[in-house]
Amino acid sequence: MSNTRHSVRPGAYYDSVVLMQLQKALAALPGVFDAGVVMATEANRELLGSAGFDLSLISAAADDLLIVVSAESEQAADDAIGQVDELIKRRRANSSQGFRPRSLSSAASYLPDASWVIISVPGRYAAGVAEEALDLGKNVFLYSDNVTVEDEVRLKRKASDRGLMVMGPDCGTAIINGTGFGFANHVRRGNIGVVAASGTGLQAVTVGVHKRGAGISQALGTGGRDLKSAVGGITALQAVDLLARDPDTKVIVLVSKPPDGAVAARLLAAARTAEKPVVVNFIGFPPPATQLGNLHFATTLAEAARIAVSLGNSTAVRGSEAAGGGFLRGLFSGGTLAYETMLGLQATVSPLYSNVPIRSEQRLADSLVSQDHTILDLGEDEFTQGRPHPMMDNDLRIRRIRREAADPDVSLLLLDVVLGEGAHPDPASELAPVIAEVKSKRDIDVAVIVLGTEEDPQGLAEQVSQLSEAGAVIFYETDQAVAYVSQRMGKPFYNAAPPVPLASFQGSAAVINVGVESFYDSLIGQGVKAIHVDWRPPASGNQKLMDILAKMKQPKL
Repeated sequence: MSNTRHSVRPGAYYDSVVLMQLQKALAALPGVFDAGVVMATEANRELLGSAGFDLSLISAAADDLLIVVSAESEQAADDAIGQVDELIKRRRANSSQGFRPRSLSSAASYLPDASWVIISVPGRYAAGVAEEALDLGKNVFLYSDNVTVEDEVRLKRKASDRGLMVMGPDCGTAIINGTGFGFANHVRRGNIGVVAASGTGLQAVTVGVHKRGAGISQALGTGGRDLKSAVGGITALQAVDLLARDPDTKVIVLVSKPPDGAVAARLLAAARTAEKPVVVNFIGFPPPATQLGNLHFATTLAEAARIAVSLGNSTAVRGSEAAGGGFLRGLFSGGTLAYETMLGLQATVSPLYSNVPIRSEQRLADSLVSQDHTILDLGEDEFTQGRPHPMMDNDLRIRRIRREAADPDVSLLLLDVVLGEGAHPDPASELAPVIAEVKSKRDIDVAVIVLGTEEDPQGLAEQVSQLSEAGAVIFYETDQAVAYVSQRMGKPFYNAAPPVPLASFQGSAAVINVGVESFYDSLIGQGVKAIHVDWRPPASGNQKLMDILAKMKQPKL
């Protein structure tokens, strides 16, 4: 028979790792069947309830420490609860830090050369601690999750304006000049820098680089939401800029779970300005090509590590050509070719619209009216009702070529010419003259994908000859055209925000830790100068008092 006893300690805060260790220690005591030691949040109460503890009669606030023990007797349960203080005291005695400042500002005074603050307090308090760190001029590694996206954007914009960086929220790992933050692996130093909106993705690449005999200069986490449209890649853009300036970084690796299309295009535009190779692995996001200038695309984390190591061992660095201006208009007769082009371009060209969109937000409002960058499949039903398919009849496409070319904002036309049985007997004889016509009127580029063989009745060489003489750039495969268009149309990047100083990422690290104490222990174990803040929720977690304190801290106008 099980006997359950509990204890509630109002306002007694301990980090989650300490609580986990206390819980394990209590559960291992003689006569104890099970134990729970948690901050009494609703989520934690539900977890204890699912584990078989009846908490229906226990009253506790979210910032209270809740201890429940199930044992073979009431005495065994009471004895276990009675050992909590001794277990905590024992743990404190084993700590490597004697003095424990109670505030971040005190810690900053005690360790003034600290350029980083690691924050792992509960989410509802994390933004406030991060803001205080920024006000003290510190970079932030924000491990805490459950931070609102509004707070994330506000903090990152504030950091960017001040030449500081916020990695996170929900940033699990980073390596700063050889020092591992959070869940970092021990890897050798080297010339490969990593920017990752994925914690385990960052770990997989750094470990992959290490296993291949190379090493890491810096590995910068951004937090999982950084490349979402709401945040806009603020930290990733800072990180790419920093690694581009870092003399110890020869190759940059970008890793992310599927990013927002517009943010991905902006980040790749920034990466193209780096005068060093950049390996890109946007997991689940179709790469536009194998290589675009200095951008090298990988489809797996292991491949990203392999390419980075190979480039890091090479002395040749291929720069990226300058991007052009204006808009792209793609006019296709082949539906699959149009779709494959859309798939390839969406990573580098933005905003991109089509009547055959990959994502719903890419759909044209009116297929008869192009907007921004547009790819049209003229073989869709909306264009072929009552008329031949565009592989047989060029009339509709010729009219559209003239109309698109008359738009002064359009700088590149992309066409396909599909040869073979049943297709137009001589498509170039009609398309080449109109290409020459529009090019004679103004400065506009025309690229053509020619799909066919020498055995086709139209004659591949003759078709290519006519189109080339009219001034078209010829490609024979979609990915070649996608690479050309991405290089030609990618939006030039300019970042007006102050750069993050390299000094924060060089030399011996000095770190202030606020939250999970094991992160402090990890830093000390790596030989890093660090101090742990004995943090407690402000106003004992009372939200009304916290709001009053926050208002009191605001500067008077």
